[in-house]
Amino acid sequence: MPILAMEREVAGMKKWIRNGTIVTASDTYLADILIEGEKVVAIGSNLDTVGAEVVDATGCYLLPGGIDPHTHLDMPFGGTVTSDNFFTGTKAAAFGGTTSVIDFCLTNKGESLHSAISTWHEKARGKAVVDYGFHLMISDANDQVLEELQSVIASDGITSLKVFMAYKNVLMADDETLFKTLIRAKELGALVQVHAENGDVIDYLTKKALADGNTDPVYHAHTRPPEAEGEATGRAIALTALADAQLYVVHVSCADAVRRIAEAREKGWNIYGETCPQYLVLDITDLEKPDFEGAKYVWSPPLREKWNQEVLWNALKNGILQTVGSDHCPFNFSGQKELGREDFTKIPNGGPIIEDRMTLLFSEGVRKGKISLNQFVDITSTKVAKLFGMFPQKGTIAVGSDADIVLFDPMAQRTISVETHHMNVDYNPFEGKEVYGEVVSVLSRGSFVVRNKQFVGQAGTGRYINRSTFARP
Repeated sequence: MPILAMEREVAGMKKWIRNGTIVTASDTYLADILIEGEKVVAIGSNLDTVGAEVVDATGCYLLPGGIDPHTHLDMPFGGTVTSDNFFTGTKAAAFGGTTSVIDFCLTNKGESLHSAISTWHEKARGKAVVDYGFHLMISDANDQVLEELQSVIASDGITSLKVFMAYKNVLMADDETLFKTLIRAKELGALVQVHAENGDVIDYLTKKALADGNTDPVYHAHTRPPEAEGEATGRAIALTALADAQLYVVHVSCADAVRRIAEAREKGWNIYGETCPQYLVLDITDLEKPDFEGAKYVWSPPLREKWNQEVLWNALKNGILQTVGSDHCPFNFSGQKELGREDFTKIPNGGPIIEDRMTLLFSEGVRKGKISLNQFVDITSTKVAKLFGMFPQKGTIAVGSDADIVLFDPMAQRTISVETHHMNVDYNPFEGKEVYGEVVSVLSRGSFVVRNKQFVGQAGTGRYINRSTFARP
């Protein structure tokens, strides 16, 4: 059993983490870490630790704080709002080893981009316990929006733009909007993200299902087939190539989409992909659970047939997909998911994932030999930091970097459960799953947020991240 307690308390801001194994995207080694203020100031042995507070990390990996590139906190959707706000959501993130999140800022047609950004800043202000940034949704690429993007990127440090190819008549943009956004992103150094599903096809299949009386949760998946994701992914990639721009495909769920990303990358195109733990662990049979339990697993893209999981794991291992985001978009089963009891289209799309993202990837990936330990760090932190303009401030353990450090016990065993999670939601989609690996303590910019599995953070200490423009990693 590792010695996890702090050996002695010393006043001041200097911390000495000793006896841990540092793991980065490229190296694994034994060394001590010296933190002063918010930064790592030394790594090695025989450090000048006079006056430093000692933290014993015996038996633990020392990981760069996880970066979740895909969250939806305090977000309106389907007549309701996600159940985690920026306090409860970032607190749960910290318990899961995540020290930075990038949340999606929604916009409305006719609204200025800066107005939407101000709304999201208000949502986060005084609440976040870890650092955060924003992606910006583009729903209409008119002259005003395209012009305003320059100041958004320069002054707000928002360097990633999200275009939805699904949710017709709600969030969906047309191909012209996507193409104009790609061209402008190329000019300004932004990374364009797409939710790649064919919204027109889904709209037709959904109307047909309801007309035929097929209203159960599993029809959410049947009306959003993998072919619709594959087609939209391929179309977005083709437009990106035409614009000579850069594209990041969010929440890739199936082999159809992976194949198109792989083909594009083989051609040297600037295409990147993200998947999520739910697609690596769960499958379409979860949507078939009786008594409306399947509604807990309704999100988009939907869960796929189980054989897709091996394709996704291989894509992570081989670098076809670069990151794993949570797509954390939680709605309570009681009172929220239940809105769709008689109509699957009224089930709010999304699930609570933020807290279990890193443990699931470690337990199912590293422990089972599907990815290496260093790939685990790269996928959950380093590559995200590089793609989204935060490296080397974030995403690694190095002298001069922010002291975002996770003490992670790789031998601990636990059972995922709603009874023990910290997300503000009344179920866990991974309920009862036995996993290896547990977060023991978490530092965000040199200060403990979680210490010996206890929350010691404070609302409002999370800082907004002003990100750099895109640079090919």
